Amino acid sequence: MTDEQAPNTGNGNGSASGEANTRAFLLQQLYVKDLSFEAPNTPKIFLESELEPETELNIRNSHSSVGENLYEVILHISVHAKKGDQTIFLVELDQAGLFVLKGYSAEECSTLLGTQCPGTLFPYAREAVSATVGKGGFPPLMLQPINFDLLYARAREKSEAQD
Repeated sequence: MTDEQAPNTGNGNGSASGEANTRAFLLQQLYVKDLSFEAPNTPKIFLESELEPETELNIRNSHSSVGENLYEVILHISVHAKKGDQTIFLVELDQAGLFVLKGYSAEECSTLLGTQCPGTLFPYAREAVSATVGKGGFPPLMLQPINFDLLYARAREKSEAQD
């Protein structure tokens, strides 16, 4: 070791002193809070030769504090596939997670809860929706990636415009 190099006595968080003001962003628990699948027109719908459904996707997220630095974040996804006015299937999913957010300002927490947390939950929600649709007898549905940063920014702009 040269005189210019100090020994590594840090705890991996960028500070060698282990101060209590460290930041943490952790996924503590992942779970499906609610899942519903309906295919009201089966088996008749399977007999149609050209089934090209119109798919409507609705997505939103919510969060609540459940303890000190602990938040439940829920990603609500609804997929309604229909042909004309006939429902092919409807999937509704609440994919949830418990997140530890420590050492962030209120504004930073709000941004993380609206962007990073739902972004973390989305791959699990996408798999749950695809698997559920497949188990319903339909080709698995692949949800495309979602830019939660953009959705959050638009929601903030809309909220500020209403104030």
